[in-house]
Amino acid sequence: MIKVLVYGQTLQDAVEEPEFECEVLEPIAIRDLFQAHADKFDPFQSFIDSNQVMITINMRISTLESKIKDGDTLKLTHQFNPELEGARWHNP
Repeated sequence: MIKVLVYGQTLQDAVEEPEFECEVLEPIAIRDLFQAHADKFDPFQSFIDSNQVMITINMRISTLESKIKDGDTLKLTHQFNPELEGARWHNP
């Protein structure tokens, strides 16, 4: 199981619970995790597509290609600054 924490009022308004868990059996890319658990991550998809979400795994800034494994903590934080084009600086 991985723990998912959601920060930022914009993202928290999109979900029922700002903290939930997802089962992972082996290391998986975050992009694949989002697809495998679409029911939980669909509310964030528009923010992710527009690069407004900062992703961290165990307090390390990550990308959609980063691998997550059992026991990790995934944190999604809403980041938006029109001058910086959202969180694009770390999510190519």
